[in-house]
Amino acid sequence: MKTEIYDITGMHCAACSTAVEKVTRKLSGVNTSEVNLPMNRLTITYDENQVSPEMITKKIEKAGFGANIHIDTESTQKTDSVEKINRETDYFKWKLAVAVVMSVLLLYISMGQMLFKNIYVPDIFSMNTHPVNFALLQLLITIPILIIGKNFFINGYKSLFHGNPNMDTLVAVSATASLIYSIIMTFLITDNMHNVHNLYYESAGIVVALVLVGKYMEQNSKEKTKSAITKLMQLSPDTAIVITPSGEQKEVQTKEVKVGDILLIKSGAKIPLDGIVTEGNGSVNEAMITGESLPIEKTVDSTVIGGSVSLDGTFYVRVTAEYKNSALAKIIKFVEDAQGKKAPIAKVADKVAGVFVPIVMVIAVVAFVVWLILGYPLSFAIKIFTSVLVIACPCAMGLATPTAIIVGTGLGASKGILIRNGEVLETTHKTQVAVFDKTGTVTQGKPIVTDIITYNGENENNILMLSASLEKLSNHPLSKAICNEAESRSLDANYVAKTFETISGMGLKATLLTNEVVLIGNIKLFEKENINISNIKEDIDRITNEGKTPVIVAKNNIVISIIAIADTIKEDAVETIDKLKKMGIKTVMLTGDNKKTANLIAQKVGVDMVFAEVLPTQKADVVKSLQDEGNVVMMVGDGINDAPALTQADIGCAIGNGSDIAIESAQIVLMRDNLDDVCKAIKLSNYTIRNIKQNLFWAFFYNVLGIPVACGILYPFGILLSPMIGGLAMSLSSLFVVSNALRLRGKKL
Repeated sequence: MKTEIYDITGMHCAACSTAVEKVTRKLSGVNTSEVNLPMNRLTITYDENQVSPEMITKKIEKAGFGANIHIDTESTQKTDSVEKINRETDYFKWKLAVAVVMSVLLLYISMGQMLFKNIYVPDIFSMNTHPVNFALLQLLITIPILIIGKNFFINGYKSLFHGNPNMDTLVAVSATASLIYSIIMTFLITDNMHNVHNLYYESAGIVVALVLVGKYMEQNSKEKTKSAITKLMQLSPDTAIVITPSGEQKEVQTKEVKVGDILLIKSGAKIPLDGIVTEGNGSVNEAMITGESLPIEKTVDSTVIGGSVSLDGTFYVRVTAEYKNSALAKIIKFVEDAQGKKAPIAKVADKVAGVFVPIVMVIAVVAFVVWLILGYPLSFAIKIFTSVLVIACPCAMGLATPTAIIVGTGLGASKGILIRNGEVLETTHKTQVAVFDKTGTVTQGKPIVTDIITYNGENENNILMLSASLEKLSNHPLSKAICNEAESRSLDANYVAKTFETISGMGLKATLLTNEVVLIGNIKLFEKENINISNIKEDIDRITNEGKTPVIVAKNNIVISIIAIADTIKEDAVETIDKLKKMGIKTVMLTGDNKKTANLIAQKVGVDMVFAEVLPTQKADVVKSLQDEGNVVMMVGDGINDAPALTQADIGCAIGNGSDIAIESAQIVLMRDNLDDVCKAIKLSNYTIRNIKQNLFWAFFYNVLGIPVACGILYPFGILLSPMIGGLAMSLSSLFVVSNALRLRGKKL
């Protein structure tokens, strides 16, 4: 079996991706075929003896789409032309603005005099005095809108002709029906002045403009997803320092580094690739990979992860995996795979798109023929045919979901809850399991001083002033925690060091102007200096068992203090977990931290389950295992390491102050960094889906009743639905749907 990736062009919705999968799966020898709609890619596995790339391409092209084998160029992805994307977006914005302005003008001209008697329209364009001019002006305004939305017509009719109708087809057919009928009526105005009331140019123009707005929002979502993967790739540095066999340092491209090469890692540098430390030591920040909030000390034989950052110390690493097999590359693959395998939630309108259009057209044709057979004139039959198409214009059906979503997302935004797309609003209310990352989500995400234990009558503030005076010379996260605590107490860190030495992975040693020798660091530092700390072992054990990191301070070889540093729980974490439980949602905490720390935090916040010491790829596996049990899973996280799990989950929810990659990978972003907004997002989804169901019921109910009446089923009783009445009914149904959606604005979260 061979697996290939194809770049697909011409896809616009879930119906398109389904069509590509359907036609390729029909090929004998194809094992699997999955479309990644945001990335516009098809991943297909097939038997080379039965299927060739040419056959796959031909089959896709026959279905109305374009296909080319994907060429994976890392440099292209890393430097993906942001400028080009921005230019295209700006151009589309300009076209969209023109379409919206023209639509407003069209609505003013076409409906103004009908709705408001005193509204101003130049007499030369008045429907009462110059009806032909009135009609031609609407036509002239409509044409630019249709030209801007020409892709709807090209793709819609192409999909229809290839037997794969979608929402573009619905828009194209309805707009075309309205346009053609209006043009015919324009020509007939000179024969009958009343035909001026049978114009539906605004239906064609406004439907296209509204769908253009929806497409713009959808395209924005796709580009955000692509940028998340690009940012992941940029974590790996472009170059690495390789030590040659002769001992020289040589800077090479990271992609040229081979397994077994020795790399020099300097303080403050990104580690290019996965490897094992062969010489030296230092501390490394792996938060973006493992979620570990505190630096990890690296010595000989320690493993390092590509993309992590060396905080201090210089060491050498033997590469164990090339970029394509690195942990970072696996994270990227997990993000892409999770996106590709996550089936988009099909809107009800999309589900019926494949049958709605042909059924309506068949009904219109049948009604046309039946009335001719019954002996009625051609004009009568054409009127029936046009009425069916006009009343079947899927305005209400097309507005049912997006209007509710627009209002719902607007309500969310006003509360600091940003919704990436409409699909997540249709899923969030079904959440059965809420999975929380620990570091930066349940906890603050940065170490702070929690306790200061003093000995020998020392004063807390004096200890802090002394420690901060020396720690400010270091950029270690624990040093910053001590400096921040001193600053919060408005203490002056004014001790001056005569000599200062950073001991990598242990702490620091300094000699003050008073010739006093100060040591600040971990147990290893004091073992190295042969200082007995057995008398404070009980305090060290207690602090460690509480999930905190002890920093020991000594002066002239006598311990004077222990400063406890930890990542503390957010104030609203306990309340949020409790609310979710009351909503019947199971809570899980997921972290790369050690089990002791994880269990302590889990116990304090009250989650149902905890998974500790898990890598990013394993986080996605945990989420998938919960999904395999039949659960709808929400993942709440803030770090790069959460990206695979965020995209694997049914709902990815990122904390607003978290990493850009977590935010770009998620579907919901909590801008206020308030965990309670998780509960509010679920409520918002519940309100919105209820509103969508109401709108869809009305839209379908309207069509079920309206189409038979348009066909003339009540004509024997003297009731015949004219295209004008059909157009009015269509407008009223749309008005009802929009008004119902606007009720969402009054909901309290």
